Amino acid sequence: MSALRAEGVVRRFGGLRAVDGVDLTVPSGVVTALIGPNGAGKSTLFDCLAGGRVDAGRVHLGARDVTRLPAHRRARLGLARTFQAVSVFPGLTVVDNLRVAAENRFGSSAPARLLGLPDPARGRTRDAVEAALDRLALTEHADTPAGELPAGILRMVELARALAASPSVLLLDEPASGLDDAQTERLRRELRALAADGLAILLVEHDMDLVFGVADTVHVMAAGRIVAAGTPDEIRRDARAREVYL
Repeated sequence: MSALRAEGVVRRFGGLRAVDGVDLTVPSGVVTALIGPNGAGKSTLFDCLAGGRVDAGRVHLGARDVTRLPAHRRARLGLARTFQAVSVFPGLTVVDNLRVAAENRFGSSAPARLLGLPDPARGRTRDAVEAALDRLALTEHADTPAGELPAGILRMVELARALAASPSVLLLDEPASGLDDAQTERLRRELRALAADGLAILLVEHDMDLVFGVADTVHVMAAGRIVAAGTPDEIRRDARAREVYL
C-alpha cells in the first residue's frame, strides 16, 4: 500500500527547478531511501512532502490529496518528520518534548484539564510518550532538559518525538548525523523494526553503509530528478547511480 506518493512534483526557485517533475512512492512497511549529491534537490523534495510549497504536481498521504495542506495539517493526518539540524525544545525535558508532539497529533483539551474533566486524548498521549521513550531507551533521560544532552542522544530524542505522534509515515532527514557507530547500528535496527510494524519510512541520508544496510528501495536524485531506483544491490551496480553519486 502506498502511504505517501509524489506525482510530478515541481518546486521552483526563480528560474531553477530544484525539484523537476518527481514521481516517488513510499509504501507502508518499507524503508525507502533517497540519496544523491549535495544540491540534487533531496531536501527540497523532502520539504515538499512534509508540507512545503509545491509549484506543480500532487502529493498524496494515503488516499488523500494533501498538496495544499500545511505541515501541521499533514502531521495531524499521520505524517511525522525529523530535520537535518536537530529540532527539539532545549528548555523542555525529554518527556515534555515528546508530550508536545503527541498532543499535537491527538489533540488535548486544556479547558477540560483545568476543570478537572476527563480528557479523552490524555490516555493516548501518555501511552504514546511512554512507548516512544521505552522503544529508544530514553526513559533514564525523561526528566532531563533536552538542551543538556549530547548530540547523539538528541538525535534519538528527535526520533522519539516523531514516534510519539504515532505516525503512519515517517520522514527522516539525515538521522545518522552526529551518531557514533553503536548509535547508528541501533538506529538501523529500530528502522527495520518500525518498518516491520507497518510504518512507511523515507530516509534521506549520506551514510551509505546505513542506507544499504537498512533500505528496501533506494532512489538516486540528481539535478532535481530521480535518475535511478532499485534495491540496494541494483543501485550498487547501476551505472547512472555510480556516475552521479556512488
